[in-house]
Amino acid sequence: MKKEQKVFRYDSYEDFLYLKKLFERANKNFLKSDFDLIASNVSEQTLCSALKTRFEKQLELAGIDDYFVDLEYNRNNGKIKTVIEDDLRIVNIQCDFILHSRGHNILQDNLLVLEMKKTYRANKDKNSDRDRLIALTKSTYNNDIWSYDGKTFPEHVCRYIIGIYYELDIDRHKILLEFYRQGQLVSNTILTS
Repeated sequence: MKKEQKVFRYDSYEDFLYLKKLFERANKNFLKSDFDLIASNVSEQTLCSALKTRFEKQLELAGIDDYFVDLEYNRNNGKIKTVIEDDLRIVNIQCDFILHSRGHNILQDNLLVLEMKKTYRANKDKNSDRDRLIALTKSTYNNDIWSYDGKTFPEHVCRYIIGIYYELDIDRHKILLEFYRQGQLVSNTILTS
């Protein structure tokens, strides 16, 4: 008999906290087990891949097997993934790290999106990732652009329950984490070793 799957809801603050806790456990294991990888200053893609392994273990422990972690993902219903930014520009995107149902759960396809940057990257690039997280965690893009009906995916990606900005300062052994919900930065923390 298949175990009943957890039902996630975009508007649920409890689901936001649940996903945040899953991420924090995975990140703790990542920092403990893969510190040598981090210290060697490998690419952000390599680090996301190691974090993916730790996150998938947390999903397994939680019994969540109907959502998937994908890296450098750029598709939405077979098309290039796009968001609408605050100035109403449509922008093609490729997310560093996402947890989603790959289109199998129309009611809540997108759960978690993470953008990772190293501290020495240009502020323009870092702020672009933050803007992307704001757009990805919004419920809609002004109801006049599309309406969510629970049957069709929107043309532009949104409705992630949680967005995470992850900035590594390898030289100072610091990590800045920013958490986004419903199109807003809701908390941040700095981890030090």
